Amino acid sequence: MLFFFFITRIVLLLVSWREAAPGLSDLAEVFSSGLLFDCGFIFYALSPLILYLWLLPQPVWRARRHGYWLHLLVFTGIYVSGFIGVAEYLFWDEFHTRFNFIAIDYLIYRREVTDNILQSYPVIPIISLLFFFSLAVYLPLRPWIARAQKSTESFALRSRWATICLILPVVSFFTLSQQLQQDVQNPYLRELAANGPYQFVAAFRNNELDYLQFYSHLTDGNADQLLREELAEPDAQFISNEPYDIRRDILPSGPEKKLNIILVTVESLSSDFLSYFGNHDGLTPNLDRLVQQSLFFSNFYATGTRTTRGLEAMTLSIPPTPGRSIIKRLGREKDQWSLGQVLNEKGYRSYFAYGGRGYFENMNSFFSANGYDIVDQSSTPDHEIEFTNAWGMSDADLYRQVLKTADRHSSEQPFFIHVMTTSNHRPYTYPDGHIDIPSGSGRKGAVKYTDYALGTFLDQAGSHPWFKDTLFVIVADHQAGSAGKTTLPIARYHIPLWIYAPTQIQPKIITSLASQIDLAPTLLGLLNMSYRSCFFGKDILHHPPERALIANYQNLGLFDGQQMAILEPQRKIELQAGLDSQRVTQFHATTESSLVRRDIAYYQGAAYVYRKRINSWANRDQLTTFTAAIEPSLLRVQQ
Repeated sequence: MLFFFFITRIVLLLVSWREAAPGLSDLAEVFSSGLLFDCGFIFYALSPLILYLWLLPQPVWRARRHGYWLHLLVFTGIYVSGFIGVAEYLFWDEFHTRFNFIAIDYLIYRREVTDNILQSYPVIPIISLLFFFSLAVYLPLRPWIARAQKSTESFALRSRWATICLILPVVSFFTLSQQLQQDVQNPYLRELAANGPYQFVAAFRNNELDYLQFYSHLTDGNADQLLREELAEPDAQFISNEPYDIRRDILPSGPEKKLNIILVTVESLSSDFLSYFGNHDGLTPNLDRLVQQSLFFSNFYATGTRTTRGLEAMTLSIPPTPGRSIIKRLGREKDQWSLGQVLNEKGYRSYFAYGGRGYFENMNSFFSANGYDIVDQSSTPDHEIEFTNAWGMSDADLYRQVLKTADRHSSEQPFFIHVMTTSNHRPYTYPDGHIDIPSGSGRKGAVKYTDYALGTFLDQAGSHPWFKDTLFVIVADHQAGSAGKTTLPIARYHIPLWIYAPTQIQPKIITSLASQIDLAPTLLGLLNMSYRSCFFGKDILHHPPERALIANYQNLGLFDGQQMAILEPQRKIELQAGLDSQRVTQFHATTESSLVRRDIAYYQGAAYVYRKRINSWANRDQLTTFTAAIEPSLLRVQQ
């Protein structure tokens, strides 16, 4: 097994050599740390076998039938080791990391993931080759296994050896820390220093990290004051002086607009697919044309690298708390302060429309518990679906369901439909005959089909009576890739955002720095709505935040356009400088830095609000109950 781990690390290093750019000292650190993690996993994995061999009576050990079992066990071990190596390579090819809790999700949602793998890779040839490879490794070992079965050892001698072997996993538990790999700065080298199966097991413990335990923090008074300064706006009034009570009444002047909203979240739509950002492949003619016809936000960033992080940020307007997305924290995803609930209080009906089956990633449970009706593949009649792949129906099929849902509403009740597409995802398959790139050819074809389907949808929507009173919002959930040479590579979080409503808004390029948590307040600002807010985001058009919050599952960043402060576990703090010049340097920092203190205020406040406040606020408060100074006739208060 140690041999397989070594070969896997060599292969992953070679395929990522340019990104890792290792020196001799880096290679020494990667392989020495990797050896420790490899041995640690082997100590754990062999513990049940050691117990078995220790306690097995000698006559049973020498029995012929037990010999068959030993041979099968050795062959299976070889095959499983090879299978893990191949799985690690395929996982690395897509995510540029060792196994993490994404891999755990892949086991939970077996149907989608199995179909995706079968459609993306030559599975049968791979399994067959693995079988013959394992057989070739196993056959020379047969005499060694037979000789071992003939050996005789006293129980006392076996006990001494078993005790030594069983102490090793205990020593590993207390001494082997993932901090060994976290000290490596380059993310590629850091992942190469890890062990895939060890990471996989560790991921079960890292679904949610306690902020105060793992991260640098300020006193509650300081963090609360800084957070209030960040969220303050001329038309916002805080309703309480209690620590971390960020509820405030948003009170713009003038009448509200009851426009429909169709928010299309496009799978993996990187900014660098667009000609506006320098792409010359012509993959997105419809979106490129839309840049000049919309409010186009050119300096907009995803908060994370997974779909659920994007949905979380746009729906809840909360910074990404460490661990997995709130959407996937079973039992704790309910009664959040969502954009859908705020709009429902204003007389809207909110929907979440997903191209796949919404049980995936716990999306149906999250959205239905937070004010949304569900439209997904499961609720769509089979005869209305032209094409499906591993992840669900094609984007064109999904958009037909969106049109159908919008048509059900009378002009008296506005609607909000949050759409999540699936076509721009491996295995990159889509209906034939629509674009000039064959289905299944790769990412470029999927991007071009995604653009085609979206352009067709907007053209079709133009013939419906509700079109003139609808805001079309188009945004990515995250970029197509997230790997880079720094802890949080800011360029890999850059995504586009359009707000298109030709009869309602004037086209303009918006260059203000913002991120996905700012989308909900911006949409409500466009509608000039008075509402009670528990959002961490700000209205980009009226009060530009000029900062972006981005993170992965454990590193928490605040980007101000030039520098980025990053909070890491073990209470480490990093500062990236030179991000505006592309000459990026990364160094340790302290809480003396004002950017670091702002960073802490956001994430410390988000952790507190999520764990102790948000559910009680959502259950107790009426979202549109304002201070007595507001004119009651302007409000629609839920009784």
